[in-house]
Amino acid sequence: MIELNTPEMKFALETVRQAALLVKKVQLEMVSDALTKGDKSPVTVADFAAQALVSQRLQQAFPSDALVGEEDSGELRKPEEADKLSRITAFISGYIPQATPELVADWIDYGNAEPTQRYWTVDPIDGTKGFLRGEQYAVALALLIDGKVELGVLGCPNLSGGSSQDIGGLGSLIFARRGQGTWTMPLESEADPVRLHTSDIQDNAQARFLRSFESGHTNVSQLDVIGEKMGVAAEPVRLDSQAKYAILAAGEGDLIFRLISAKMPDYKEKIWDQAAGLIVAEEAGGKVTDLDGKALDFTQGRTLANNRGVLASNSHLHQAALEAIKASGA
Repeated sequence: MIELNTPEMKFALETVRQAALLVKKVQLEMVSDALTKGDKSPVTVADFAAQALVSQRLQQAFPSDALVGEEDSGELRKPEEADKLSRITAFISGYIPQATPELVADWIDYGNAEPTQRYWTVDPIDGTKGFLRGEQYAVALALLIDGKVELGVLGCPNLSGGSSQDIGGLGSLIFARRGQGTWTMPLESEADPVRLHTSDIQDNAQARFLRSFESGHTNVSQLDVIGEKMGVAAEPVRLDSQAKYAILAAGEGDLIFRLISAKMPDYKEKIWDQAAGLIVAEEAGGKVTDLDGKALDFTQGRTLANNRGVLASNSHLHQAALEAIKASGA
């Protein structure tokens, strides 16, 4: 059984719960059909608000711990962005009554730290396009010590039971601690945690690829070639964000690929895009490496500079996937 009452786990679960509910509130109040016109302000507000909330709570709970986050307040501090900063502050004040625009900007910038011996990393909204469509996105928080992910939490407002795509449902917290397994419980109700396990599928034909709707950071055509090389016949599971790691951990999907996009050949994964998902997958019985089979190296700053892409699997299919990657030239 996972220990829920340690200071780190209590902090991580409650913080991700609050941040995910905050982001959901922004989505409900700001996202509309008008976004088809390209208005990205709701995701900007939610991103900044969630990072500020996580940062403020971390400074209260573990003041000596660094935070490595995705956002900084440079643009927000400009006079022409005052209205946006005020709106972010209004959302945060529902959770932190003493919030002011100046404090909020400072909280956001607390996430500008570089990795240290012990630090947290946050992706306040992973899956921004999914967020804007009203589909899958995640708040991701992880604790790293000596370059190793020790704890990770995903807050997924549109997943139920940690694995079912349920738009507008109770949502899920999916969480793992090194050596204690991967678990889930509802985001918006009290219930005992349920342990998750990756699938036992070993037949390539039955492998279910977890594929994004968005193609910005992967090579979609190359993924089709890999599927052909493996002889995959199963339909893929489509969703955005690190919620894919939750589906993998629950055994409802088997393989996640982050291939190198031809549009971004030198792209290096950001640590906040992978840390929480990695431990969620591994502690459920999965395996996570780069596209060459190397362990992900979290000791190189804010990116996985020593790695090329990412492959996550149920473990059983990992070697076959690596061979297909190599055979495809990916």
